[in-house]
This record gives sequence, C-alpha cells and structure tokens, in this order.
Amino acid sequence: MSPPSLIDVHPNLAGTAPVALSYELFPPRSPQAAESLWTTIGELEATDPDYVSVTYGASGSNRDTAVELINRLLLETTLRPLAHLTCVGNSPEELAEIIGELLDHGVRGILALRGDLPKDGGVPASGSLRYAQDLIELIRRVEQRRSALLCAGKVAVGVAAYPTRHPESPSEGHDIEVLLAKQRSGADFAITQVFFHTEQYADLVSRARRAGVTIPIIPGVMPLTSLRRLKRLGELTGVEPAPELIERLAAADSDAERRRIGVRATVDLANAALHAGAPGIHLYTFNEHACALDVLDKLALPRPARPISRLNAIARRQELAS
Repeated sequence: MSPPSLIDVHPNLAGTAPVALSYELFPPRSPQAAESLWTTIGELEATDPDYVSVTYGASGSNRDTAVELINRLLLETTLRPLAHLTCVGNSPEELAEIIGELLDHGVRGILALRGDLPKDGGVPASGSLRYAQDLIELIRRVEQRRSALLCAGKVAVGVAAYPTRHPESPSEGHDIEVLLAKQRSGADFAITQVFFHTEQYADLVSRARRAGVTIPIIPGVMPLTSLRRLKRLGELTGVEPAPELIERLAAADSDAERRRIGVRATVDLANAALHAGAPGIHLYTFNEHACALDVLDKLALPRPARPISRLNAIARRQELAS
C-alpha cells in the first residue's frame, strides 16, 4: 500500500476559500440607460467583484449592444465579463463565429444557455442548436481549436441551475439530470435562477450532489425590494414569493422602508445559502447598484486579498469618474 501524499496529510494547505462575488448586468436600451448603467458599473467596480455577467437577448436580439458593453468593460474597467450566450434559433456555424469573436476580444468566461423558445410557438430553424448542453460542447470544440492561443487563460463555461422546477420541466429530478448532463459536456460551474425561500438553495445542492453533480453551484440572489418585480418574477418562475414579504412590502409607507425590508430579506436569503456551503453570491442588479450594495454591506463576505496595484487602479478610476 502506497503512503499517503503530502496533499492527503495536509488537506487544508490553502486555508478557507474566499467567497466569490459577482453581479449581473444587461445591455442598455437607450443613451439615458447607458449613462445610468455606467454610473452603476463604477460603483460595482469599487467592490472588486470576481466577474460581472452580461446578458444576451433571445436569438441574439441585442448581440451588438451586448458585445459593445463587454468590450468597454474589458478596455475601460478592471472588471472581468462573463458573457451570456443563448443557442436556440442559431446554427452551429453562427454560434462558433460568435464564440470566436468573444474569445478574440478577451472574454474567458461564457454562460451557456438554451434561451427562450419562440414566443409564437414556432419551431426553431432546422439545424439550429436546441439545448444548452449542445452549446457547451460547441464552446469546447472552438476552445480546442484555439488551445495554443488560450495558454494564458482557458475558457470557463457556466450554466443555469434551478432551485425550483423549470417551467417546462416534468420534474425537479429531471432538472438535476439536465444539470448533470451539462457537467458531463464540460460545464465548470452553475448559477441558480432566482429563488425566494431560504431552504431552496440547500435543497437544490443536496439533490444535485446525490446525483453526482460536483461543480460549484452559485446562488443567484435578487434584491427583494421591488414589489412589482417580485410579482413579475414569481409569475415567470412559477414560484410564489413569501406572502409575508409581499404583505410587508405592500404595507410599507415609504420607499426607504420598503428598501430596508427588502434588503433584510435578501440578506437572510443569501446567508442561508452561505450557511449551506455556497461558494459565492451572484447578485442580479437589474442595472441598479444601490440595493445590491446595501445587501453586500450587510453580508460582510470573506473576500480574497487583492494586489495593492489592482486596488489602486480601481481607486484611480473612481477618482477620474467623480
């Protein structure tokens, strides 16, 4: 019997891992929205997140503005973009071109998504990709062809995970099978869709681990401060937000009180996920920074130590923007 390796003898050589922090942004729809977004980007950059995800419309409907935003993030900020990419309605050739373009611009993280099916009930074009699993495999093929170009930074591929049953899925068990298939196709991590109840993240992770899913599952948390947004997302996900939270938000007599209630509920949700072993927190910002930063302030996440040069660069950018 061979002796144990040094790694086995000293399992905690690296100490406690820091908690990852990330945000989601979407491309602006107008010049006014762009101005507001860049104010938000400056505020979020000051927190030194590990990455920011940039959404991508169904069938690439806002591809140009998404790529433009990603390019500006790469060129004008210290932020690392995670590019969303959907596959429904696009051929492998079209998607391979887009993936190549993202990599050429310096993107090293892609969130591979199926995307929404046509709203008119139509069938996607013949020859187009149908599932996120297909897109993952395509990303890996493009990456393999460019392996020499990527020696200083391989591609990290993320996918979506569902704390509650996907609206089109027959069961939660099926959702876990899909997540496992994505892992087998080459996914590196998963980010959950929004959830509203503290036990849902832990339940998802427990079911996923029992099925053999080993990749990090990062909880996606939305600031629970907008009554309208809460109700709308409840309709989309099929999961009702906590009735008592809805009642408290509706009864609040000011925006400040509503924000305080919502931030507290969001912090409770994020802390429940962290207590269940979440390796990070992904905040859905809706291109607004104030509530996201309120949540972050109250979470006090253990973050990695950054080089002083990087922190100074962020501070200089803040000074120039002010």
